[in-house]
Amino acid sequence: MRYMMMHKVTDAMEAGGPPDPDVVEGIGAMIGEAAAKGIFLAGEGLKPTAERMHLRYEGGNRTLTDGPFTEAKELVAGFALLRVKSKAEALEWCDKFAEARGVPTEMFLGPVVEAWDMGMGTKPADAPERYLGLLMLDPADDGRPPSPEQMERVGALIAEGTEAGVYELVGGLASTALGARLHYDGGPPKVIDGPFAESKELVAGFAIFELPSLDEAIEWAKRFGEIETVHEIEVRQMHAG
Repeated sequence: MRYMMMHKVTDAMEAGGPPDPDVVEGIGAMIGEAAAKGIFLAGEGLKPTAERMHLRYEGGNRTLTDGPFTEAKELVAGFALLRVKSKAEALEWCDKFAEARGVPTEMFLGPVVEAWDMGMGTKPADAPERYLGLLMLDPADDGRPPSPEQMERVGALIAEGTEAGVYELVGGLASTALGARLHYDGGPPKVIDGPFAESKELVAGFAIFELPSLDEAIEWAKRFGEIETVHEIEVRQMHAG
């Protein structure tokens, strides 16, 4: 089974300062170990919320609010990693996605952290822009599958975006009842089993692992929390395929 582990924004991350070399080294070693075992599939970090956007679609209209966000509530239903030429193009694909869903849609969109943002290498002159779109879940729909018509429309869009080289990674998350949250408050984390409601803390980054159980996913999340100072890590099972 695939699990998505999302650590949440802290004040230090929101400040956008240079990463701690020890943290970079520690996470790199952990990811390297997981990759060698064939269980690490993907992972990205997001830039501070000051560079993100909140999108709400209803009745064919889009409302866009620029960050930073301090009181936003977030409960993730799915995600898409976009490779585009500009922010405007990323927004166009978000518009297409909302139209394909055909229901009120809420999303957060933000640029991901690249290697050169952390001082590793030089940014190529022709480097594309990459954005992570996070689809929000209405708690009332937690565990409710989309309609066949909606799945067909969204599936066609994903095929189009993948063929165009825009969608690098796309996935949906299963019910929060199949997940867990790790809360940190100066000691060992408190593990809270799902289902759970919205979190006021936004996602700072994610990693996707292939693991046999939620318990093992939680153990890997704990290892991350031993390296990086975090307040919360959310562990969610992904939909198959």
